[in-house]
Amino acid sequence: MAKAIKKQALGRGLSALLQDPKKETSTVGSTSNNHQVGTIIALELALIEVNPFQPRTQFKEEAIRELASSIQELGVIQPITVRKTTSNTFQLVSGERRFRASKLLDLKTIPAYIRVANDQEALEMALVENIQRQDLDPIEIALSYQRLIDDIQLTQEQMSQRVGKKRSTIANYLRLLKLDPLVQTGMRDGFISMGHGRAIVNISSHSDQIAIYKEIISNKLSVRATETLVKNYNSPKPAKTIKQNELPSFVKNSIGKIASYFGHKIDVKMEKKGTGKILIPFHSKEDYDRILKLFESDK
Repeated sequence: MAKAIKKQALGRGLSALLQDPKKETSTVGSTSNNHQVGTIIALELALIEVNPFQPRTQFKEEAIRELASSIQELGVIQPITVRKTTSNTFQLVSGERRFRASKLLDLKTIPAYIRVANDQEALEMALVENIQRQDLDPIEIALSYQRLIDDIQLTQEQMSQRVGKKRSTIANYLRLLKLDPLVQTGMRDGFISMGHGRAIVNISSHSDQIAIYKEIISNKLSVRATETLVKNYNSPKPAKTIKQNELPSFVKNSIGKIASYFGHKIDVKMEKKGTGKILIPFHSKEDYDRILKLFESDK
């Protein structure tokens, strides 16, 4: 009975972490409540502590109130998961929104699946359960993946097996952490989508990322338009130059003087925005040395 409910309620990755009942009972030791491990019971809310490893950083009050309204009508349909810490206390592994909503209703108990786990297992289960939620923002998912790499020492291949996602999907989320914090916040708050973020991350400069982010917001750019904007940024069109016979008069009137000073024809390249270059050609090493002496004689 407990195993059937567990597989339905906890999701693919978390279920895989809980699938070994021998492991659950083998670390209980001499606690007085061994019979509770691996079962679902009505657990007193007062005995439950929040998870210090909880990777989720935002809990919207409105969403908690809506969940509380649903629980008031239908009850807690999906049990929370807790781990035993002592004989009389338990710590949340997953289900903090259900826990908060139940406390908001002043409920005395909540359906809970009991297991034992060390700190690393508790963190991994919390992260995996978090990643599988449908209402997480992309940055929160990316941060959860990064914690699995940093704290649990998982490779992308191992994470792929844990959460049932392709390695390429995991890599795309992790790349979002290269975005400037302002852009990450915009994604978390829903001002831009993950598609926008994936386009912006191709810009290495954070200041340029912010500039593009602001342009997306002000002009309400689509993901496709953002991709084009980034592509043009990374491959700017060459500046249009002015033909020799179209040079402005102040250049034409002085080219002869410069050419006479260096002893041969001088090339001038100008762009339409008004900037330009004076090119001094040389025809041999001797000619180069002659030009160099002209500069040295003017010091």
